[in-house]
Amino acid sequence: MKIGCPKEIKPQEFRVGMTPAAAQEAVNNGHEVVIETNAGMGAGFTDADYTAVGAKILPTASEIFATADMIVKVKEPQAVERKMLREGQILFTYLHLAPDPEQTRDLLASGATCIAYETVTDRSGGLPLLAPMSEVAGRLAPQVGAWTLQKANGGRGVLLGGVPGVRPANVVIIGGGVVGTAAARVAVGMGANVTVMDRSIPRMSYLDDIFMGRLTSQYSSPANLAEQIATADMVIGAVLIPGAAAPKLISRAQLATMKPGAALVDVAIDQGGCFETSRATTHQDPVYEVDGIMHYCVANMPGAVARTSTIALGNATMPFMLALANKGWKQACSDNPHLLNGLNIHAGKLTYEAVGAALGLPSIPAADALKI
Repeated sequence: MKIGCPKEIKPQEFRVGMTPAAAQEAVNNGHEVVIETNAGMGAGFTDADYTAVGAKILPTASEIFATADMIVKVKEPQAVERKMLREGQILFTYLHLAPDPEQTRDLLASGATCIAYETVTDRSGGLPLLAPMSEVAGRLAPQVGAWTLQKANGGRGVLLGGVPGVRPANVVIIGGGVVGTAAARVAVGMGANVTVMDRSIPRMSYLDDIFMGRLTSQYSSPANLAEQIATADMVIGAVLIPGAAAPKLISRAQLATMKPGAALVDVAIDQGGCFETSRATTHQDPVYEVDGIMHYCVANMPGAVARTSTIALGNATMPFMLALANKGWKQACSDNPHLLNGLNIHAGKLTYEAVGAALGLPSIPAADALKI
C-alpha cells in the first residue's frame, strides 16, 4: 500500500501524522511511504530523517493525495484537503465530526473511508488514540489557564499556587477522566486548591486514592457545579462523550455568578466545547472575554508542544496504521472490533451513530459498512 502523509495546514498546527519511526515500520512491512516536504519540521523532523528510513519526499500535498491509498494525518482535513480526497481512499486521522456538519458533508461526498482516531476503542473501554493527546492537553490546561489568569492577559491577576500568607487559586476540573486526571496532577503540583467533579463514584474513589487528600472530589450535579464555579478562579472543562458533541455544562447566564477575570479552559472544544460561550480559538489568538470571564478554547492544544505530541501520537497510532496497510481496511476492521469503532464514514454513508444524532443525519452500523 502507498501511505501518504501531508503537512498539516490548520493554523498553528505543528504536529505531523507520521514520525520517521512509523515510516520505517511501514517501509519494513513492504509499503511505500510518501511525505510532503517539510511536513515534520514543526515537530523537529527533517526530510532527511524520513528519506533515511526509506520514505520518499513529494513537494506538494496534491501529489500526496493523488497517489496515496491511505492518508495519515493529525487534524481533521481542511476544506482544501477534503476536495482532494477520492472514492476508495482511506483517511486515518482525528475527525471530530459531531460539531462540524460542513466537514461531515464533504467527507460523505468524497466517497472515502474515514477512520477517526478519537473513536477507536480498546478492551477496557478506553480510547487509546485519543488518550495520549488527552494527557498532553490535560497537562497543558492548568499551565495555559495560569497564563490566562495573569492581569496582562485579562485575568484576575491570581497566582495559581499563592504565596505564604496568600491563598492559592481555586481550580475546578469538570470530568475526572484522562484529561481531568492529568490536569489535576499539574494543578496540584502548582499548589492550587483543586476540586474534580465527576459522576462516577468509582472514578472519584480512584482519584481520592491516588491523590491522597491533595484534592477534593465532588459529584457533578448542576447544583454542585453552580456552587463550585461561583468561587473558582479557573474552570477546566474536561468532559467527553466519545464521538458525540460535548454537553454544555456552564451557561452564559452563569458567567455572572463567577469572579470577574476568572478563566475557563475548554479542553472539549474539539467536540464543540462544554461551555455555552465557547468558540474555537488558535494558538495565535487563544483568549477572548465574555461577560468579564476569560475563555481559552484552543482547538489543538497539543500542537503547542508538537514534538512531544507527535511522538506520543505516533506510538499509539502505528499498530493500527500498520494493520490497515497490511490487511486493507475491511479485513483489519473485521479482525479488530475496536478499530471498527473508529470507522465514521464509508462510501457516502455515516457509520457512527453519535455523530448522526448530533447532526440529525442517518447512519448505519459500522459492521454493515464491511458489506458495502
